[in-house]
Amino acid sequence: MLVDTAPPAAETRRAPRFGFLRSWDTAIIVALVASIIVASMTVSGFATSRNVGFLLIDVIPVLLLALPMTLIIITGEIDLSVASIAGFTSCVFGALWNAGMPMETIVPLCIVLGAVSGALNGFLVSVVGLPSLAVTIGTLALYRGLAFVVLGDQAVTSFPRAITTGLQAKIGTTGIPVWILPVILLVIIFGVALHFTGFGRSLFAIGYSVDAARFSGIGVARTKFWLFVISGTVAALVGVWWTLRYGSARGDNATGLELSVIAAVLLGGVSIFGGKGTLPGVIAGVGLLAILRNALQLASVPEDTLSMLTGGLLILAVVAPNAITWLRSLSRKASTT
Repeated sequence: MLVDTAPPAAETRRAPRFGFLRSWDTAIIVALVASIIVASMTVSGFATSRNVGFLLIDVIPVLLLALPMTLIIITGEIDLSVASIAGFTSCVFGALWNAGMPMETIVPLCIVLGAVSGALNGFLVSVVGLPSLAVTIGTLALYRGLAFVVLGDQAVTSFPRAITTGLQAKIGTTGIPVWILPVILLVIIFGVALHFTGFGRSLFAIGYSVDAARFSGIGVARTKFWLFVISGTVAALVGVWWTLRYGSARGDNATGLELSVIAAVLLGGVSIFGGKGTLPGVIAGVGLLAILRNALQLASVPEDTLSMLTGGLLILAVVAPNAITWLRSLSRKASTT
């Protein structure tokens, strides 16, 4: 658990609602729209169907990982191992393919591997009671190390071209990738679960106060365990996607992706302390980060600068909401004196 914090009762009632009621979410959505307009007007090639297609394909792994990460951070925990699980899965995928195993068998096995990897995180956090930050830093290194144990510094690239190119199929001439449709369906499922079900309300309750959640009859340990299992499962899907998208299984696949995911989730308004956030805000955060990176890449900005941008937005996402809350508190105090 990162921090136990209990917000005012009025905020507790508002937080789980699905919509654009929170000012930070609105600001991120406005920034997203503004960035699209500015990039379309100033960056050559940004508004083409070809670039839109590449942008949406590139955003799929971040968006997928952001879904379970949102739920985990709302409970006051964090999972830093997702990119390493994806890389580990990618290497196992490549090794099994080299061994002659059929694709329809490899994919389910990789998904099970991801679920087991997430279950280890969940067991150490929810049953043993270790801090998720420490646990997932450790498993980040563990799973990345296992990835290199499986393949070493080699790469497997002998995947069927029909499959690797099929992942880039577009809807007509729109440039929109076909595979964005099941991702949207998954976003809807997570959104409904978080904002319209008792399960989602229990996540906010856990983030507000673990003790109060337990007193209310919520199975805190069980809930956190399954969240990490879901996170590992989705990370495995990303590992499979990454391997076939780039046609290569390597030990360094998806390295550093966890930073982009966490930056997007926090930028979208999810509190690092738990108990606060909305999925629309997270989607806007993912989109804003992707568009800024894409536009700057088209403008030939160096990769080091893009990494600095991600880090800067991560700091902004943590500092700005707390600064706004502090200023509002000062304003309320001033108005009552």
